[in-house]
Amino acid sequence: MTRKLLILFILLGFAWNAYAVNRSDSWNFKVYLDDKPVGFHTFTIDGESADQKLKSVARFDVDFFIITAYSYQHESNERWTDDCLAEIKASTNDNGEKLLVQGQSIQGKFDLATPKGKLDIPGCVMTFAYWNPKMLSQKRLLNPQNGEYVDVDIKPIGQESIKVNGKNIPASHYRLISEKFLIDLWYSPDQRWVALDSTLENGRILHYRIE
Repeated sequence: MTRKLLILFILLGFAWNAYAVNRSDSWNFKVYLDDKPVGFHTFTIDGESADQKLKSVARFDVDFFIITAYSYQHESNERWTDDCLAEIKASTNDNGEKLLVQGQSIQGKFDLATPKGKLDIPGCVMTFAYWNPKMLSQKRLLNPQNGEYVDVDIKPIGQESIKVNGKNIPASHYRLISEKFLIDLWYSPDQRWVALDSTLENGRILHYRIE
């Protein structure tokens, strides 16, 4: 397992309906490395668009025969105001390495404390918030695991069919490319994020699926 693969785990956002801005909801994703299940990622959102709270919890265990070769736990608590990140506190145990990212929006800038130091980011900041279709128009996104603010290029690929809850549905396919990641995303006709594939350095594929 590489560091680039590990960072991918926390980048994953969550799905919600475009019309469901003013209600609570939650999602449970099963995570696979190729065809092998390695863990889960759950998401819960509460509140109205002017003040929403998100809780994200992930756990991954990659086994080699009967030995756990890699273990990962992550929890992120975020507050959003009108599609902008207002506050974040994210903790990660990356196979024994502990990481903490904390920040809040103050007077038009986002003050962020990361494992590598402090950052002041001007303007509206978004994480890799796949749940919000406005993320697809962003040029930079915040990684909640390590606090890096990275350049991204997101482009539409086309219309496809993908399986969700055991049924094939039509979906719009997008591709996100950064210096470290190549991530494919699928959205249902009502702009709900429904699946993700990430191609890793070694050619293996990380899948998030709702089953």
